[in-house]
Amino acid sequence: MKKGLAGILLASLVFTGTSCNKSDAGDAKGPVTIWHWMSDREDAFKELADRYKAQTGKEVRFELYAPSEAYMQKVRASGQTTTLPDIFGVLGESRDIASFIEAGHILNVQPEMDKDGGVWRKRFYPEALEGNEFKAGNRFNIPPGIYGVPIDVTTIQFIYNKGIFRRAGIDPNKPPETWDEFIVDGKKIAKLGIPGFVSGWGDLWLIECLADNLAFNIMGQDKVIATYRGTVPYTDPDWVKVFSLFDELGKSKILAEGVVTMINKSAEQLFSNERAGMAFNGSWAVNVYSGMNPSLDYGVFPTPRVTDKHPRVVWGGPGSSLMVNAKSPRAQEAVLFLKWLTDGPQQKYLVTSTKNLPSIEGVSQDIPAVLAKFADGMKISVHPSRLPITETSPVIERFDKAIQSIIIGEKTPQEAAEDVESAKKEELAKAANPQ
Repeated sequence: MKKGLAGILLASLVFTGTSCNKSDAGDAKGPVTIWHWMSDREDAFKELADRYKAQTGKEVRFELYAPSEAYMQKVRASGQTTTLPDIFGVLGESRDIASFIEAGHILNVQPEMDKDGGVWRKRFYPEALEGNEFKAGNRFNIPPGIYGVPIDVTTIQFIYNKGIFRRAGIDPNKPPETWDEFIVDGKKIAKLGIPGFVSGWGDLWLIECLADNLAFNIMGQDKVIATYRGTVPYTDPDWVKVFSLFDELGKSKILAEGVVTMINKSAEQLFSNERAGMAFNGSWAVNVYSGMNPSLDYGVFPTPRVTDKHPRVVWGGPGSSLMVNAKSPRAQEAVLFLKWLTDGPQQKYLVTSTKNLPSIEGVSQDIPAVLAKFADGMKISVHPSRLPITETSPVIERFDKAIQSIIIGEKTPQEAAEDVESAKKEELAKAANPQ
């Protein structure tokens, strides 16, 4: 399941409720209540709650609501009736978080981050905080500030089976650096009767992720942003090049069967069962694979480089973030708990118990090598939520589906580019003539 990186697309949030928050109805002496959706971390959170009470004498209570879709339905309904807990998370795009901020539901924690010379802020990977930050002049007109506290980060990279590499005659200590090497290695693996590559591209966001990584390397961030603004068309040769790479991938015969409709969980099972040589997945896969195949021997490498003109990048940023209810009488107590939760000992415990990447720096040296490799990806990470402008959802959907069509041979790269550009023009026309 896709995590907080790009979020879950939600309908527009409209807040009309005027009743009192249950937190507001009580006094500030009650326990700090935290809603979350992270079922894999329920036991770890309970342990941390016990540790916090033992250290401070203050009670916190974690309440799990899963799956994530059900969780967000509850959060949205509680926003409408003003019954949110002291701490919660918003799973969505920047516009969704902005809706909660506009309604007064989320506290700007930047003043707390900047206290004492910014000691709290300086703990974090800067990229992790950027995913929760609204800067001056943002397109939602949100007051500048930091509105969420990341408790972990995630990067999405390529993963490879070292044993299968050996069988295919590939040095397991030298994963592919370039796109051409990736294709060559995939073909060597395919000769073993094993798919060279798998990913859950039935979950469209994974297609978007890889395509973005390739686009940033081919044309650079400024040109990608210019495309989102509408000043560079998707029919530009650099975008056609991006589409062409997926055409090459489809024709290479290294893909697992049904990859364009395969959900990511199925792709994870295929790779963990050692029935695919390489995969494209997020850092949460470390936890997934350990449950599916504890003896799996694998490594991690960034998106293969297509050109030397621009750096190669990976999608990365905050994985799970928690927000403080600005209307809660326990808001300051909630802030104190989040400061404690994102301190070194608690972050180390979360890493070892849940196998998620820490949101703060200085912990990576204490974690398993494969997790450390995922953590290193933060240094070259990008994410649409950290850009000054993002593409509209209809264009993203057309873009992802166009790539699916390329892979199965229904569209050429040029036809795909023209199709996406048509969708872009429709969106620009709507923006220019709002109803």
